[in-house]
Amino acid sequence: MSNRPTIDVRNVTKTYSLGEVEVHALRGVSFTIEAGEYVAIMGPSGSGKSTLMNTLGCLDRPTTGSYVLDGVDVSTLDDNELAAIRLKKLGFIFQGFNLLPRTSAVRNVALPLFYAGVSPRERNAAAAERLRKVGLGDRLDHKPNELSGGQQQRVAIARALVNDPAVLLADEPTGNLDTTTSEEIMTLFAQLNAEGRTIIMVTHDEEVAEHAKRIIRVRDGLIASDTSGTTSGTATPAL
Repeated sequence: MSNRPTIDVRNVTKTYSLGEVEVHALRGVSFTIEAGEYVAIMGPSGSGKSTLMNTLGCLDRPTTGSYVLDGVDVSTLDDNELAAIRLKKLGFIFQGFNLLPRTSAVRNVALPLFYAGVSPRERNAAAAERLRKVGLGDRLDHKPNELSGGQQQRVAIARALVNDPAVLLADEPTGNLDTTTSEEIMTLFAQLNAEGRTIIMVTHDEEVAEHAKRIIRVRDGLIASDTSGTTSGTATPAL
């Protein structure tokens, strides 16, 4: 097996042009994330954390620098190649669940496998297994409006897992949940991480972030701090 990190971000910048104004959202960010890590990314509004999450999720490309995901340099891929990498390597969990409202839990979970060309029998079996994994084996045929918020997020987590991705990316995963339900979802994340899942979570909630084993704080487009001390620089652009 390779000893390479699952994520290797080197000197990444991202600049947006808004008319004649250039916005430097990321200003030289470098860090690695090893397989099996559980990382929270935090930062105030406008810090660059959302841009960083979009980059890690292959939803956006760096302006300069390199990003290697599970051995693939995604920095120069075209849109179709980025979509393929997202489907194969990443599982997404969103604050708003993003479930199809008139579709059963099992079909929601099976959707990534549909896009991957898996047969109906195989994808439904895999989806049912993932739902059982997150404690919803008795809710396979329920639609989102027949489920609680916590159950809907569990469906979303099952969907994120169904392709057996290299990385789970969670964007404010407890943002729409009450405190008790949030703790249940964090317990599920801890279980998944204990089984070896790599999890990267963006959150503004300090209590939620404390569940992670490492916290990367972003400010002004730079890494302001990294609790594990593995970043190549703090609060200054990488050289």
